[in-house]
Amino acid sequence: MKKLGWLGTGRMGAAMAGRLVEAGNDVLVWNRTRAKTAPLVEKGAVAVGEIAELGAADVVFVMVSTPRDLEEVVAGPKGLLGAQHRPTVIVDCSTVSTETSARVRAEAAKAGVGFLAAPVSGNPHVVAEGAACIVASGPTDVFEAVEPYLSQIAKVAVWAGAEEQSRLVKLCHNLYLGMMVQALVEVTSLAEKGGTDRAAFLEFLGGTVLGSDWVRKRTKDLVELDWTPTFTTELLRKDFDLGLAAARELEVPMPVGASVHQLIQSAIGVGLRHEDFLSLYVQQAQNADLASGQ
Repeated sequence: MKKLGWLGTGRMGAAMAGRLVEAGNDVLVWNRTRAKTAPLVEKGAVAVGEIAELGAADVVFVMVSTPRDLEEVVAGPKGLLGAQHRPTVIVDCSTVSTETSARVRAEAAKAGVGFLAAPVSGNPHVVAEGAACIVASGPTDVFEAVEPYLSQIAKVAVWAGAEEQSRLVKLCHNLYLGMMVQALVEVTSLAEKGGTDRAAFLEFLGGTVLGSDWVRKRTKDLVELDWTPTFTTELLRKDFDLGLAAARELEVPMPVGASVHQLIQSAIGVGLRHEDFLSLYVQQAQNADLASGQ
């Protein structure tokens, strides 16, 4: 059994690292705000004070918020690659651009460190239940070496290619997620404006072939207007920025995605930046002149 490291213990990182700890692995953890490592330490992980100390691990997983964060913690002056002792493999589970991923991969290769891009689908609750999905890309031997750990985190771990394919796959996933949520709040507000109780409409929709586990799990939050964040509108905007930039580069028209991008920006502009992205309903309800949107 290899020693593992985990860098970044926010909501998603903590849930994913927790799966590895609970599976009986020896896990070192680091986070910029050290207090966020405490729940993992209580489960049996060991917190370290500096990123360089994660070099004692064979495999280090990374989960950070932005492309800049990834470059800093991996290739920056105090990053993983600058340490005296480096891991054998770095597995990055963040959602970043293909360009950033390729730069970090190149720096890892120069240092003789394997690099796997392995973004994840699922919020912290889904991860904790073992129902998340991971899409990975990188050399097949690196994927095969860490696949047992990916399978401890997620129910599905799919290899998508030898380079940065998984980054675009994850961005496509999040673009679709944002479009789906906007579609959901639009039809919900229409039914509601016509006199149907919101809960009744969502119960009906969840029972049809158009329903999904996600819709059924989030129905209670939408009914109760609970915007406790699982994935914020700000993070969704970041992924739309990256996804639409990729679409421009590949000359793929995204008319629906572009419209939803502006609606996300509008939601952030009225103060919903740190709320769950399901709060797109607030703007939709206000535009439909529904009392629930006030």
